[in-house]
Amino acid sequence: MSEASAKDHWEAVYTTRDEAGVSWFQDSPSPSFELIERLKPTRDTQVIDIGGGASRLVDALLERGFRHPTVLDISQAALDLACLRLGRRASLARWIVEDVREWEPSKRFDIWHDRAAFHFLVEASDRAAYVARLTRALKPGGHAIIATFAPDGPEKCSGLPVYRTDAKGLAQELGEAFTLVDTQAHDHVTPNHSSQRFQFSVFQRQ
Repeated sequence: MSEASAKDHWEAVYTTRDEAGVSWFQDSPSPSFELIERLKPTRDTQVIDIGGGASRLVDALLERGFRHPTVLDISQAALDLACLRLGRRASLARWIVEDVREWEPSKRFDIWHDRAAFHFLVEASDRAAYVARLTRALKPGGHAIIATFAPDGPEKCSGLPVYRTDAKGLAQELGEAFTLVDTQAHDHVTPNHSSQRFQFSVFQRQ
């Protein structure tokens, strides 16, 4: 999907549905935050949430005292929902409206988090563009937490095809610059009570 088409799709999603009206909604951002906590971060640890949209992970980070967490999403409407929910606290986070495939990072981060953005990149060229941005944005020794639909997960999400993979397949996509250090399966229960199998993987940048 082209950058323009992707942006139009996600703007439409977030302008026609409320926060809890999408299948990926989580009232609590677990297991993402648990995996971040395992990395023993400090308040100054720089975290970026890729494709964060209206996710509540930024709320959890701010509540735990993280300074200036960053959220990147292709949809302005999605980020507006998050800012509206946070109110004055929204000014404590950094918001970037970009397609991750085209983004040019201006700083480096300690933790890169992505729950369900990578698996929309069904073209190999798009996944390569993602990995290039990840490599530029993550500090050596930093960690990437990436969650995708598992091989037995849904074949589509939000009407779009997805790229399903396990930890080994994701490691091959990221290449030798990243070492797999943790992985776990997770069954996400959607707002309409169906189950979706996810694979969470943690990599360290060499």
